[in-house]
Amino acid sequence: MLIHIERSQPHGNSQVDGHSTEKNRKPSLPHALWGGLTNLMRRRPLLAVFQVNLRCNSSCGYCNLPLNVGQYEMSRQEIRNVFAGLYRDGLRLVFVQGGEPLLRRDLSAILQDLVEIGLHLTVITNGTKLTPHLVQHFDDLSVSLSISLDTLDRNRYERIRGADQLPAVLAGLDLLRCYRGPKFLTCIVSEINRDEVTEVVAFARQRGFLPVVGAYHWDVGLYGKQDGTLMYDRQQARLVFQRLLEEEALPPGYLRQYAKDNVAWLGGETLKPCDAGRYSIAIDASGNVSPCLSLPEAGNLLHSSLSEILERFDRRAIQHCSDQSSCNRLDGRIIGSLLRHPIAAWQTPVTW
Repeated sequence: MLIHIERSQPHGNSQVDGHSTEKNRKPSLPHALWGGLTNLMRRRPLLAVFQVNLRCNSSCGYCNLPLNVGQYEMSRQEIRNVFAGLYRDGLRLVFVQGGEPLLRRDLSAILQDLVEIGLHLTVITNGTKLTPHLVQHFDDLSVSLSISLDTLDRNRYERIRGADQLPAVLAGLDLLRCYRGPKFLTCIVSEINRDEVTEVVAFARQRGFLPVVGAYHWDVGLYGKQDGTLMYDRQQARLVFQRLLEEEALPPGYLRQYAKDNVAWLGGETLKPCDAGRYSIAIDASGNVSPCLSLPEAGNLLHSSLSEILERFDRRAIQHCSDQSSCNRLDGRIIGSLLRHPIAAWQTPVTW
């Protein structure tokens, strides 16, 4: 699953602000577990979706995040300070994304800082900027990787992603053939690619990736814009997920449960409450915090504590969004789903 407990300590003896990180040992496992369990019991955030930058080299049809507009990005030291405080508050898991996170030149150093704090990381990337050096560094840190790939057709890729980048993505995937950590390939179902999803899943399995399949959604709060070329008939999209389940094309456990959730809401059912503002939060590159990417920010971690910001969340708005929307973003429901389906969580493989 996208949440993974690291197997090893990072290598090397790097410097942070002139100080050796040898003294900055990762917290002990009991300490890490206690903080996480405490937050589970208190229904406080365990997971943060962190937009490490707001710059991107793609222009995806389903994305309306405020990208490439010159928004302030926290420095490496500000990020370290913010997440050290969040770790003390019980946060344990971080999905690092953008924009395109690999466009940030100090990303490797930031990830090392976060690992040393004790956080478990998944980097979500379009895969166009992977290099042998980056891949080795990610592997040394035991970082999980999630690569976005919706199609194996170059023309379709450009239509969906707004850039002719498929060759660069495939080259990046080749660099991950011997990657030791969990690696995911995420495919978003839209009208353009729904007849090709099973091929993408097979491609992922052949290369040792865990396939994650979700559905394009639009007009969910502030997230997900309408694109007429991507918008689908819900029943047609539902058939895609049903076929994946019938053919057992997805890994057992949580990722298969995620497909079942897609079948449910595409069929008109209401999902269980999402995790937004409860088990998960979203943090943008400037330090602004919102319950999720679909809802407005409620404060900035450079100026306010997490507890202060959590008190400002509009719980009615969160509940309304969860009840009324078709949003089943993996990061917005993963903790709650794991708690509701512990056997599925246990069955989820790290590799497949």
